[in-house]
Amino acid sequence: MTSILATPSHFRRSPTRSLGVFNTPSPSMTGSRKRKADDEGDNDMRMSASPLSSPSIPNQSLPTHHSSSSRTPKRLRTNLIGRPLSVPRLLETLDLAETRTLLRQIVERHPEMTQSVVSLAPRPSVSSVVSILHNYEAELRKAFPFGGSQSSDYAYNRVRQPLMQLLDALKDYTPHFLPPNEPQTSTSLNYLDHATEVIHRLPEWDSFAHSRHKAEAYEEVAKAWAVVVREAAKRGGGIQLLNGGWDQKIARHNEMSGGKMEDAVNELKSSLGWMSGGGFPGQLGAGQGDGMSIRQQLLNGTYGLGSSPVRVGPW
Repeated sequence: MTSILATPSHFRRSPTRSLGVFNTPSPSMTGSRKRKADDEGDNDMRMSASPLSSPSIPNQSLPTHHSSSSRTPKRLRTNLIGRPLSVPRLLETLDLAETRTLLRQIVERHPEMTQSVVSLAPRPSVSSVVSILHNYEAELRKAFPFGGSQSSDYAYNRVRQPLMQLLDALKDYTPHFLPPNEPQTSTSLNYLDHATEVIHRLPEWDSFAHSRHKAEAYEEVAKAWAVVVREAAKRGGGIQLLNGGWDQKIARHNEMSGGKMEDAVNELKSSLGWMSGGGFPGQLGAGQGDGMSIRQQLLNGTYGLGSSPVRVGPW
């Protein structure tokens, strides 16, 4: 017993050593584990090399990588560089007076554009031109001084500029409404009627030199009347002049002018003498047998039948 207990320590079995002896795997187990590890490693390599070939993950569900800029819509950058306005926008900012001034300056600098402006601009109407003449009249009236004689040289000097502007406008607009530039004699007559009324309202002056402006205006408008009357007489024998009462209007204008429109009156007598029986147009009592003009006989239905009236229409 004593000898057994006294066994030297180097004869005792170490626990570590024992474990190493008893836990050592057999060669067959070592081979199987090695093959299993190799198979798992091959599978991992195959999966990492071609992930799209895995049957468990469909191609459509695989995430796609996009940059942050592609996911967010691009923001349009506003051009903040200063630049001049386009011509349409620039014209929107101009008022009527500025537009006229601009157009006048363009034509003056580029005379070759005159014909283009004339052909593209709408034709002025009688009402638009008469409105312009009335504006000139208003400026003339506002220029008169307060108090004192309205026909004195002092008053004339105060209103001379607007007076000349009105007279120049009459000189420029009147030829526009005369034949052959104006094909419609009714339009010409309508304009001349308004223009003559404007001349009637021109101021009278104490000085003869200052009064000549109005006298010359009457002379020019009378010649214009004569041109239009002559043209109207060629169309339908002048019936338009009689139907519109233009013979009487001319006679009234001549009376208001103090006989300064004799050119128009004489042309009217010459053009319509065959209808008025040689008398003054618009005057009754000049004509044949019964003292009634041919014009009045036509209106009464008695022309060619002496004093027996001709009934027109139902009995």
